[in-house]
Amino acid sequence: MTHPRIVLHGTPLSGHAHRVELLLLALGLPFELAAAPADIRRGDAFRKLNSLQQIPVLQDGTLTLCDSNAIMVYLAKRYGAGSQWLPEEPVAAAQVQRWLSIAAGEVMHGPGSARLIAQFGVVDDPARAGRIASKLLGFMEEHLTGRDFLAADHPTLADLACFSYVAHAPEGGISLAPYPALRGWIARIEALPFFKAMPASPLPKAS
Repeated sequence: MTHPRIVLHGTPLSGHAHRVELLLLALGLPFELAAAPADIRRGDAFRKLNSLQQIPVLQDGTLTLCDSNAIMVYLAKRYGAGSQWLPEEPVAAAQVQRWLSIAAGEVMHGPGSARLIAQFGVVDDPARAGRIASKLLGFMEEHLTGRDFLAADHPTLADLACFSYVAHAPEGGISLAPYPALRGWIARIEALPFFKAMPASPLPKAS
């Protein structure tokens, strides 16, 4: 049996790796998951893949790519040409790019950071993460009221990029109860036929 040519280096609890895994599943691409916990990332072998020691890293034959959003753009262009994931139409493409930027900004520094603090003991400012999350989730709630997906009338890279950390925001002590439209969007992503859940972590105890 031949090994798949695509290797995704990450961890099960990484939302950045999860978004790439979802796209690989959506495109029906065979791939191998290579565990890259912190001790692996500190090693010389991983440094050769990504000197920043960050996950995910994708290997596709002789190509090595870092950064989850860049990886998703590559996969959509390389294997999903003509698909819905990265529209060619200029306005739709720009809308997707806007949400990729939000995923790397507000999503990561809001619910993403809150989860890192609560679950993994990362030293950061929980109040700041909470403020960013509150502003972001309110914005997403307003945006999703009356629409099904973030950037188009169908799921795109925008939805995959933002999903994992937003859906798992309660693991950082960020409630999704006030956001019915947002919760409806989460349910629609989870109902997609290729969807695979990121493992849940215990909710932090209320202070």
